[in-house]
Order: sequence, then C-alpha cells, then structure tokens
Amino acid sequence: MNNGSYGSKKLGAVLGLLATAVGLAAAELVVGLVQGSSSPVVPVGQEFIDWTPKWLKNWAIEQFGTSDKAVLVSGALIVVLGLGVVVGILMMRGERAGAFALTGAIGVVGAWAVLIRPDPTIAKLVPTIVGTGVSIAVLWWLGPKPQVSEEDGRRVMMGVDRRQFLTGAVTVGSAAAVTGGVGRVLQQRFEVNEERANLAIPDVESAAQAVPGDFELGVEGIESFVVPNDNFYRIDTALVVPQVRVDTWKLQISGLVDNPIELTFDDLLARPQIERHITLSCVSNPVGGDLVGNALWQGVLLKDILDEAGVQPDAEQVVSRSIDGWTCGSPLESIMDGRDAMLAIAMNGEPLPAQHGYPVRIVVPGLFGYVSATKWVTDIRLTRWDEFDAYWIPRGWSKLGPVKTMARIDTPRSGSKGTGEVAIGGVAWAVHRGVSKVQIRVDEGEWRDAEMASVPSNDTWVQWVYRLNDVEPRKHTIEARAFDGMGGPQPSEPAAVAPNGAQGYHRISLTIDG
Repeated sequence: MNNGSYGSKKLGAVLGLLATAVGLAAAELVVGLVQGSSSPVVPVGQEFIDWTPKWLKNWAIEQFGTSDKAVLVSGALIVVLGLGVVVGILMMRGERAGAFALTGAIGVVGAWAVLIRPDPTIAKLVPTIVGTGVSIAVLWWLGPKPQVSEEDGRRVMMGVDRRQFLTGAVTVGSAAAVTGGVGRVLQQRFEVNEERANLAIPDVESAAQAVPGDFELGVEGIESFVVPNDNFYRIDTALVVPQVRVDTWKLQISGLVDNPIELTFDDLLARPQIERHITLSCVSNPVGGDLVGNALWQGVLLKDILDEAGVQPDAEQVVSRSIDGWTCGSPLESIMDGRDAMLAIAMNGEPLPAQHGYPVRIVVPGLFGYVSATKWVTDIRLTRWDEFDAYWIPRGWSKLGPVKTMARIDTPRSGSKGTGEVAIGGVAWAVHRGVSKVQIRVDEGEWRDAEMASVPSNDTWVQWVYRLNDVEPRKHTIEARAFDGMGGPQPSEPAAVAPNGAQGYHRISLTIDG
C-alpha cells in the first residue's frame, strides 16, 4: 500500500456518499433537461407509499400532517445515502465487484419502480440510468484500483492516496452541488405556475350565494369561513406535485356508458360554470384535527357530463384516476342525486393551485376525500362495485365514505386560561346534511346551545360560539357536539380514523382565574 494511502471505513463512507450524491445530482440535471422525466427517488418513494401498512400511514399523517411528503422524501434520501455508505465501504475494502453490483441493483430497483408506475416512458427511465452510471464512474475514479505486483506479478488491490482522494472528493462534491442546483433551476421550466397565473377563468352562470363575510361571527381564533388556498390542507399520495399543462390535459369517460366522451380543457371552459362553497374533509382527520377546510369551488357539474355519456342501468361506481395512477371509487348515486358534484377548475377565485389538482379535480360534497376528491383527474370509468376496488379499499378502508358529523373547538386552545366571560367557539360540519345545532357542556354537565352563523348551504361548515361566564374559577373540561340537519346527534363513542373516519367529542381543558 502506498505511504499516503488511507483505506478506513470513514473514507469509504465519504466515497459512498459522494458517489450517491453526484448520481442523484446528475439525475436531477436530466430531469431539468428532459420534460416528462422524474427523479429516481420519486417512483421508489411512490411504491413505498403504496406498500406502507395502513397503521404507518395513519401515524405519519397524525404526526406530520401535511408535511408527511417532505418527511417521506427525506426518509427515502436517507435510505439511499445509507446504501451509498455501504457501497463506499465495500469499495475501500477492495470488493469492487460487490460495490458495483450493489450500485447497479439500486439502479435496477429505481428502473423497476418507474416501469410499474402508470404510463412508463423512456424519458422517465433516463434519469435513473444516468444517475446510476455516474455513481459507478465516481466509485471507479476515486476508489482503489487493482495493480500488478512487482514482486510476483499478481493483481493486488492498491490503496488510495489520501491527498489525491481529498482533491477528487472536493471536485466531485462541487460538481454535485452545481449539477443538482442547475437541474433544479431547469426543472422550473416545466412547472405550471406561469401558465396558471395567466389562465383566465370564465364567468359563472350559477354564482355562490352571498359573500364569505356574511358567514363569519367575528370571533377571534375561529377558523375563517373560507380557508385561503395556501392554508388549505393537502393529503394525497403524490410525492412530487404533478405539473399538468392545460394543452396536454384530457379526460376520458368510459365504462358502463352508451357514449364514451373525451374532453379537453377548452371543452370544460366552454361549458356552463357553477361556483359553490363546499367543505372537504380527509378521512384521516382526527377528532379536533385540521385536515378539513371550506373553499369556493368553480367548475362544471359532473352529472351533466355523465348524462351526456349515457349512464347504463347497472353502473354503480364512478372510478376516477389521477395522472399519477391513484384511483378513487365514488358512489354513482352521490354524483347523480342533485348535489353539486363537479369537475373543478378554480378554487377561491383563482385557477386551482398545482398542489390542489391543477388543472382539473373532482369535488363531491358529503364524501371523504378518499372516495371523491381526485386531483389531477384524467380518467373516469363507470363500473359495478364488484368490478373494481380503488386505491384505499384493499388497504382496509370502507368503500363508502360519507363525512361524519363533527364539531371542533378552535378557541380557546386546550390548556388556556381565561378571566370573566370566555368565548368558546369553532366550526362544525355535516357536509350535505347541514348542521342544525351545536352544543357545549362543562365538566359533563348539562348541554348548552351555542350561537351559530348563517351558511350558504348544507355543503359547508358553520362557525359557532358560546360565551361562557357562569363557572367557578378553576380548571374545567369543555366538550362540543353537533347535530346534523335531520336532527341526528354527532356520535359520542370514540373511534379511530380507520376504516371510515374518526368520531367522538372534541374536548379541551380551560382554567378560569378568579
């Protein structure tokens, strides 16, 4: 071994991290150069999501909420970098064949993940192929190489010169940073932000009733009647937000229909537009959670389009598919019964944000998102229930997902202290059934009726407040419950989110000072 050689595990770890990092950076550059391609981490991460047990998905959503995607991507990167460390150590030990084989195997897994995702293309494979090749090249360049021994002519593995290694490592690391940065900048060319900003929304023929301010109680701390787009919850399985341009978007409607239809975005714009305030809720929303929101949606009635397609008598389920392959099964009767189920193109007065389904998504009042709210929708197929199970059904969730009646306490926060009169307030929803009454109780005493704001329809949540001023100065437990429009009370028995939504009373603690 040369006097300056250095073959420790630490050096191997550095080699593996560098090779992996520059491979990923090269892949990012390809993604920025080739439209329609994707980072190798994305398809692998999507498969991880698909195979993750239900309990782990629920835990991730409960712990990280709408940040679950960033956590998952970070976790995937940590795993990839960890494998890179193993590769580097193998290389420094002289096990070149094993190091190259493991790197190639990682690339094969990435390619396999691309090929089994919806609409596999050569463009989607190129980043994985290039990234794997670059990683192998860096391993070969910086790692130890076999040489012929001067003593007996045998091929032996020589160590690496530490000074040369460090010089090469700095070069590779710098190249990775620059390449990855350039790739990220180039990828912005394919984003839809500029197109979305310049998109003109057509006028509506059937406008929403009144304005949001008419449905506010003016109590500080209660969620606003309309949740701004940037604050609206996002729960889906897309690791990277799809960037779908309007000139490439098409919607196929087929299956149990007499007249299959294909629609372009211009076709949708030319149809009569409606706008409605509608509350959406995720089935993973815990009691008191924030995976629920109300927005003003604009679009085209889905019933009208299905009527044109000619729904056949034995159709029961509307299976919608996202551009990333996610599927959703909605009860046909919930779309055809007169409610404002729509193909939405706008949210709160502007084109749909990319993360909320641009350019087109489905909105169905009264159903949890997993059986209704398909983002980036590109395909609708009518089937019978026994013909197809959508994405979440084999994973243990109910086929039917009506939104449950729920009251949430927004103010004061649990653990707060108050003096004198305290406004207990929040929002309640029983989407498409409406809310007829909200009550609170203190320390399991008598239920007290709260004041409610007005609402434009039964499809939205409602603000409520109770002004508490007659309890002793000490710590109290406050609970809230709602009744739907038919007088049905919110279920009191606690239940977890799986398989069809959480239930039970939201409860906070409040200390009244003397």
